[in-house]
Amino acid sequence: MTKAVIIYGGNSNQSRLKGILDKVEHFFGKEGFSSDTIYVHELPADDLIKANFKSEAIIEANAKVESAQVVVVLTPVYKAAYTGILKTYLDLLPQKGLEGKTVLPLVLGGSFGHLLVIDYALKPVLSALGATDILSGAYVLDTQIEYTENNQYLISSEADERLDRVLNTVKEKAKRHS
Repeated sequence: MTKAVIIYGGNSNQSRLKGILDKVEHFFGKEGFSSDTIYVHELPADDLIKANFKSEAIIEANAKVESAQVVVVLTPVYKAAYTGILKTYLDLLPQKGLEGKTVLPLVLGGSFGHLLVIDYALKPVLSALGATDILSGAYVLDTQIEYTENNQYLISSEADERLDRVLNTVKEKAKRHS
């Protein structure tokens, strides 16, 4: 069974980013992946800010990444880059913590003006962590996700199809490696 971990780089669970997370988790469940989610904003802030590599919570999160074959990095765009909270966690991963893993970046942004954030901001740091199998990922506009009720999100058909394409790429790669 393929193990996947989702690194949720949003600042809260009350965000349209959660709609993408829900889709990814549902996809992995449907396709028989074992998956876990690291909510970076729920890790101890003091440990993140002070780069406490000995923190039990950080060690536990890093173990999830280490045991996964697939890593999904999910972040909103702030000031033309991924979130600072995501960066604080990525800084606590081992130097080659993403080596040998399939990495899928998924980004939520307010305009297409930040479309290149995946290539110019996120991919370089993922590469620095040893990732060589970084998929092209998907960029979704926040207007393409609507909050309905009961913490449910409706993703536009265009964005949904794009997410399906990249998730199916993950599935195909996992099949070839098993």
